[in-house]
Amino acid sequence: MRDPLADPVPEVAPNAAPNANPNATAGPAIVPDAALERVFSAAGPLAQRIPSYRPRPQQLEMALRIANAMRNNATLVCEAGTGTGKTVAYLVPALLSGAKVIVSTGTKTLQDQLYHRDLPTVRDALGVPVTAALLKGRANYVCHHHLERNLADGRLPDRDAVVHLHKIARFAKVTQSGDRSELSDVPENAPVWSLATSTRENCLGASCGHFDKCFVMQARKRALNADVVVVNHHLFFADVMLRDEGLAELLPACNAVILDEAHQLPETATLFFGESLSTAQLLDLARDVRVAAATVAKDHAGLPLQASDLEYATRELRLTLPKEGARMTAKQLRERQSFSGCIVEVEGALAPLVATLEAVAERDEMLALCCRRAKDMLDRLRRWRDESRDDLVRWAESFAQSLQLHATPLDIAPIFRRQLQGRPQAWIFTSATLAVSGDFGHYLGELGLEESETACWESPFDYANNALLYMPKALPDPNSREHTEAVVEAAMPSIRASGGRAFLLFTTLRAMRYAHELLHERLKKEGLEFPLLVQGEGSRTELLDRFRRLGNAVLVASSSFWEGVDVRGEALSLVVIDKLPFAPPGDPVLEARLDRISRSGRNAFMEYQLPQAAIALKQGAGRLIRDETDRGVLMICDPRLTGKPYGRRILASLPPMCITRHAEDVIAFFDAGGRPAAG
Repeated sequence: MRDPLADPVPEVAPNAAPNANPNATAGPAIVPDAALERVFSAAGPLAQRIPSYRPRPQQLEMALRIANAMRNNATLVCEAGTGTGKTVAYLVPALLSGAKVIVSTGTKTLQDQLYHRDLPTVRDALGVPVTAALLKGRANYVCHHHLERNLADGRLPDRDAVVHLHKIARFAKVTQSGDRSELSDVPENAPVWSLATSTRENCLGASCGHFDKCFVMQARKRALNADVVVVNHHLFFADVMLRDEGLAELLPACNAVILDEAHQLPETATLFFGESLSTAQLLDLARDVRVAAATVAKDHAGLPLQASDLEYATRELRLTLPKEGARMTAKQLRERQSFSGCIVEVEGALAPLVATLEAVAERDEMLALCCRRAKDMLDRLRRWRDESRDDLVRWAESFAQSLQLHATPLDIAPIFRRQLQGRPQAWIFTSATLAVSGDFGHYLGELGLEESETACWESPFDYANNALLYMPKALPDPNSREHTEAVVEAAMPSIRASGGRAFLLFTTLRAMRYAHELLHERLKKEGLEFPLLVQGEGSRTELLDRFRRLGNAVLVASSSFWEGVDVRGEALSLVVIDKLPFAPPGDPVLEARLDRISRSGRNAFMEYQLPQAAIALKQGAGRLIRDETDRGVLMICDPRLTGKPYGRRILASLPPMCITRHAEDVIAFFDAGGRPAAG
């Protein structure tokens, strides 16, 4: 789905160096290999600036390949194992080139780390006059218009909303950036933020009375002059697809695009290359029409009534899928008479509203904007109901408060390939997990990058001496009811031996919750005073901070802790994974893609499901060793690794650890201070 809040807004680094390349009209400077070798040497500027720095051949080789790709406007797909230092490997040639560069990474957390820590460190070490900007989503910035309008409207849901909105109003008068992260007095997830920020759909643009002091526009103008712009994948794809006035202006001018955490791109691209419509968007439209009618169309009594009709029909549609997390194909939905009837009612309420808005749109920009939004939503709804296209998967998903209709492309490769064509730019894709046993075929095929250059570097960490892979014997079928209980039973000796200090990662929330209950009872029964944490008790950041601080905790979690989590040192010495992370059945897009592969006579499991699971498992396994001094045990509780022929292919994708089937070897490993006792 496209996120209407995701069009980017930059923040330019304070006290940044003078801009050396404001228009990016020239190509990147040629950086000699010898110059890069000096930078990465034991006596080079990185070693002098970074206390923990030490030369790594993999890092230098990666930097040389990236520099060459930038010189030739080539596309390079590269995997660099944990500890390679890939961020520095791409930042050095990017900054030395003097080119206009966009760097996109997976999450806001990684984005902030790159912008606030890694980029300034490398820039200062190199001594280059490079400016940088951080692009954030529109929803991160206060909107003067919507804040003022909702304060005047006065119809706020509760007392907290009133208090929070007035705090935001005071903040808006003193802030220079308008960035909501600067206002700690209002929780980041407070619902009131939606009343004080804009969306792409409801922004008035140049017609807004506050346009000259708009935080969004001021920040975007500064970003156009930055040499390096840091975004995240959601922002990148939102703007590439929506052609908004943020990144869409930057892309044609930049010389290189670096996509870090590139293993996330196929899933993110799938969201944005499709089309969606949510009940929340329809309800927002109905609310805004009522406000506009009360403000500038009081003589049009039918308008608020039509808005109410749309709201009623939309709420009825939401109730046709009462279960949160339900995913159903269009075919399944057609079989539910309640859904089929309600979606007709929504279209029947939206169409006359569009006609009325068209008649009054010239009166005011608010009405004109509502008219454009309503027409767009009506078009999207009708396209979703159109069954003539067989290249799309039409489906719906329910959440606690909303329902979303999706039309998702079966194959994103041709769409993604078009984004790369026609621009003389270098494209760099990098991650610790892109290949399966050194083979990039699956990843390249997903994104249409078959003609790209590829490169792969193993981790410089000494896995053979610092890590142990434990695969317990005699575990039940991973899809059986007994499996989670068996995992906890098998993990207990390892948890005792490691003194807590463990992650237990599960592939489903149900298994996670059940394992947490079982562990709570076992730890209590055995008198083990290891703090037991579980995903959902707080934010991921809060849980990780507690885990590090406690030093002997056991954390039970699911998919959100499989990647992007960095716990270094002895606080994490054991990672337990319940089973191979094959995508769960019932996903409409996955099932349609597998069916398409099978109908063409190919093996959908080997071609699609197995590579996906292998890459995901590498991400989970990557939580264990985060530093060259880290030691630990990776425990995988899936008998298919040893009992199925394809298990060897998955094992070959993991780092080269010593392997054991015996709990005694795990105990000996920890007794020996974290040294393998098995071969």
